[in-house]
Amino acid sequence: MRKEKLDIIYEDKNIIVLNKPSHLLTISDANESHKTLYNQVSSYVKKQHKSNKIFIVHRLDKDTSGVILLAKNFKVKEYLQQNWNKVASREYYAIVEGYVEPLRQKIVQYLTETKTLMTIPTDKKHGKEAITTYEVIKRTKSYSILNIKIATGRRNQIRVAMQAIGHPIIGDKKYGATKNPLRRLCLHAHTLTIADLSNGKSMTFTASIPKEFKIF
Repeated sequence: MRKEKLDIIYEDKNIIVLNKPSHLLTISDANESHKTLYNQVSSYVKKQHKSNKIFIVHRLDKDTSGVILLAKNFKVKEYLQQNWNKVASREYYAIVEGYVEPLRQKIVQYLTETKTLMTIPTDKKHGKEAITTYEVIKRTKSYSILNIKIATGRRNQIRVAMQAIGHPIIGDKKYGATKNPLRRLCLHAHTLTIADLSNGKSMTFTASIPKEFKIF
């Protein structure tokens, strides 16, 4: 893949941070093995030097766009993954169906996965804790724009939380949406802050809100 087609936000000797487009897998699954962000970034770093490698630290759903960080060496990958919920602070921009109230809410769920890879709420004994907090930016009778923070990184966590409060993300048919005007999931990871536990410093990376979201 050509370098200019990668939307690189930041790069140094240890990490590379990108703005992932919607409709692109982070890493391969059973159905798609080549069209992935991982393969695109791997090709890019190997053009710099053939021995260069890339490592997945976290993932975004295929249809979610926005900030994603990959490591350039195994040591950094291991450190970030082992401390992810301590060092990573993530904010998302979501457009959901309906008039959301209250203006702010913390949603605590326990989630598990079905055999068909659906994420569903369950009880504390059978699920993993998922903490999702939202704040309304704008709302009308038809839709609401939310800023969302997550304290945990469960599969489809935000999507399940929005379904649970009766306001599925626009374009998210899998979790109850009835509207899809943009032909994509209206969820975007707009900010990622990484703290260094050793020195207390942090780095913040931002991906601009997709232009197509401006219709709302």
